[in-house]
Amino acid sequence: MTASNSDRPSYHLATELVYIDSDAVKDNYNAASVPIYQTATFKQHDADGSGGEYDYSRSGNPTRTAVEAHMAKIMKAERAFVVSTGMTALDVILRLVKNGQEIIAGDDLYGGTNRLLTYISQYNGVKVHNVDTTTPEKVEQRLDPVKTRLVLLESPTNPLIKIADIRTIAAKVHEKCPSALVVVDNTMMSPYLQNTLDLGADIEYHSGTKYLSGHHDLMAGVIGCRSQQVADQLYFVINSNGSGLGPFDSWLLLRGVKTLGIRMEQQQSNAVKIADFLEAQGLKVHYPGLKSNPQYELHKSLSSGPGAVLSFETGDVGVSERIVESARLWGISVSFGCVNSLISMPCKMSHASIPAEIRKQRHLPEDLIRLCVGIEHHEDLIDDLALALEKAGIEVKR
Repeated sequence: MTASNSDRPSYHLATELVYIDSDAVKDNYNAASVPIYQTATFKQHDADGSGGEYDYSRSGNPTRTAVEAHMAKIMKAERAFVVSTGMTALDVILRLVKNGQEIIAGDDLYGGTNRLLTYISQYNGVKVHNVDTTTPEKVEQRLDPVKTRLVLLESPTNPLIKIADIRTIAAKVHEKCPSALVVVDNTMMSPYLQNTLDLGADIEYHSGTKYLSGHHDLMAGVIGCRSQQVADQLYFVINSNGSGLGPFDSWLLLRGVKTLGIRMEQQQSNAVKIADFLEAQGLKVHYPGLKSNPQYELHKSLSSGPGAVLSFETGDVGVSERIVESARLWGISVSFGCVNSLISMPCKMSHASIPAEIRKQRHLPEDLIRLCVGIEHHEDLIDDLALALEKAGIEVKR
């Protein structure tokens, strides 16, 4: 991968996650851990306030600078920003869209994303087209050289784990709409498994609360930009609205990122085994790590692994409810990406804000169960899931 400076060798991503470049932070004491500059203001030397690199932490803070430089390195971005939440990251990006312009987005989206897009379409005069992004032609049909400003993708999608051909879509967008930006929510994969800027995206963003943090003790969002021009526009918004991440949370995020590689490897390994187990029970499983998945090869061409989130259908809402409530190791909770395994029914939790009629139009099954796989031993997770299935009335094949 590309090194952050020319005087050191290039390392594997697993190493880059741990290695903090010395030029990312200025520290007179050579601390082994990046210092937490827990301050709102910085003293200046001159009467006109000039001469200091920092003046007010809303505009910049050394701890935040360190994590932003680190994220830019591992995302291969021209510049990266860290903000208060993943939804804040999207909100900042959407400030680039003006009244009368249009956004093309998927029809299988995180509930919070759908809520924010609905808001700007109702109050900001922005037209939002929701299409099946698994078919690039359907995106292309909505492209308007004048009106299209953003094409917003998730791959895999949440919660049906569908794959968008980011490379093909980005090429079509840039060919037909030179002023449009391709934006990818890469939270599900993390930079460890997928680099969307390399695939042609202009902006990649993450909920840092998920895999990047890894412990669900932090709210954060991360934005990576392929061009300095777009980065400058986004920084203006962040500096204006004060959404930049605080010093302590920046430090927590940086600490979490260092272990992303080993966490993701374990979680992904567990997820593959669990998906195999569920498929063996005759359940409909949504997971790009299964060779039976029709998008297996496409996802493999975009990413280095299938990730650790999967979903499955039981065919009955009541059965699904009993499975979720019978699990012991699997905590009932929204979100994903932490070291603990989580289970939920998206239509009742993370996607409940999407009206039922819209969920039906988008073919989002009410009985769908989403599994966010953690780092526990896979046999314990499978045994616990098997017991939950049995308690729900499903005969389990051991």
